[in-house]
Amino acid sequence: VLAAAAGSAAAFAPASNGRAATSLAADKSQAIPFLPAPKNCEGYVGNVGFDPLSISEYFPVDYLREAELKHGRMCQLAWLGYVAVDLGLRVPGYPEAMSGATSATVHDAAVDFGAMGNIFIWIAIAEMTSWIGVSQMLQGSGREPGDFGFGKQYLEGKSEEQINKIKLQEISHCRAAMLAFSGVVTQSVLFEKGFPYF
Repeated sequence: VLAAAAGSAAAFAPASNGRAATSLAADKSQAIPFLPAPKNCEGYVGNVGFDPLSISEYFPVDYLREAELKHGRMCQLAWLGYVAVDLGLRVPGYPEAMSGATSATVHDAAVDFGAMGNIFIWIAIAEMTSWIGVSQMLQGSGREPGDFGFGKQYLEGKSEEQINKIKLQEISHCRAAMLAFSGVVTQSVLFEKGFPYF
């Protein structure tokens, strides 16, 4: 059985003809080497060719990058807030009705208290105002994805290489935060424990 399995696996191994693969390897994704590199993502800082569903062929990459940055930034704040609440941090004026809630259980307490409607309204206002910038970007205003004019003074006097390094750091932190937040929520719910959630 083992010999048959090894023989059938060898049938799919590439044959060596002594020539180096050049152009074929260049067309493959860095992140998923058995898929082609997404052409529309080329030129973006942090592009490693990760687009297994070819979404960049159907939506503008500027819009996708805007969404990636927004979700990543929100997850950085969300992780910090989630852990801070579980460590006992409360803002002044925090409702007594929700004082015993953990991050994992506060949803139901907030619904009972009536706070979720307020949260929804403020998120809706933020989304509507941010759409103005996104819409202008998609119409060719020259606005870069995720640029709301905050912190631009930190980029003044820096070379393009230094700016791209900062952009790479941000997108890397955003991607890590999205994974970290989903992990902390999952672990806190599964183990029903506070920080460090195990």
